[in-house]
Amino acid sequence: MKRLIALAIMVCTFASIMADDVMRRESDGTYVVNTATLAPEVDGYNGPTPVEVYIKKNKIVKVVVLKSHEGPKYVAMVKKSMLQQYEGANVKKGNAPEVDAATGATFTSNAIKENVRRAIAYYKKHK
Repeated sequence: MKRLIALAIMVCTFASIMADDVMRRESDGTYVVNTATLAPEVDGYNGPTPVEVYIKKNKIVKVVVLKSHEGPKYVAMVKKSMLQQYEGANVKKGNAPEVDAATGATFTSNAIKENVRRAIAYYKKHK
């Protein structure tokens, strides 16, 4: 009977973890928030621009741009000049850190900023 109860608890726990397609926790304690379903209406120049935000010990480790319809040129600009500004930012002190947009990629930059803001808010509410 005890084994059956333990098995039921494990199944329920696994199901609740799998149900959250927005945030997962990696084995090293890093939380990864995926904004593909969290913020599907946040558009860059050519549509939704989802990201994954990696957070460990209340600090952003990195931000990764996921597949989108944004032009590779604009995504490259954002990756080169904007994403590293998030690294090390403390999310416990406030909301998303203020970062400079990538020159020439304003729509993409603004979409990334909003996605990061929503990812941080989700992390703070659900961790």
